[in-house]
Amino acid sequence: LDDNFASIVVAAKWGRNVFDSIQKFLQFQLTVNISILSLNVICAIIGTKCPLTVLHLLWLNLIMDSAASLALASEPPTDELLMRPPTNRNDSIITKQMLINMIGMACYEVGIMLYLLHDYKWIPDLIADPGDPVTGPKSRHGTMLFNIFVLMQVFN
Repeated sequence: LDDNFASIVVAAKWGRNVFDSIQKFLQFQLTVNISILSLNVICAIIGTKCPLTVLHLLWLNLIMDSAASLALASEPPTDELLMRPPTNRNDSIITKQMLINMIGMACYEVGIMLYLLHDYKWIPDLIADPGDPVTGPKSRHGTMLFNIFVLMQVFN
């Protein structure tokens, strides 16, 4: 430790960078979790089988946690971080704009998933027959829904 002013400036810049990275990570993770929770609740209310199984949820959690933490932890600090005023220690880490972004993106994702869940016309050669086993054409439908959900999270 030293009393050099340049060291204090560098520490402030890295501290703000860590704070921003935590906010981005939280926004990403909470968006994923809000989407999954909303999709499961809506499917339970309307009496439809949820497109994401327990194994899918575990896989999503594993992928999204590791990918997001690696991507956001490796972002270097910039000098622009020092231009903004300091953050009040009593302020919430989740801002109003973050909350609006999370809820808006979750609504979009849930809407797309529910549409694709109930409309089979977007998959070529898939006939919606209630008597089909889950290992038949419905398996392809579930796989495509899972992949679309993952891609929506990647591009979130």
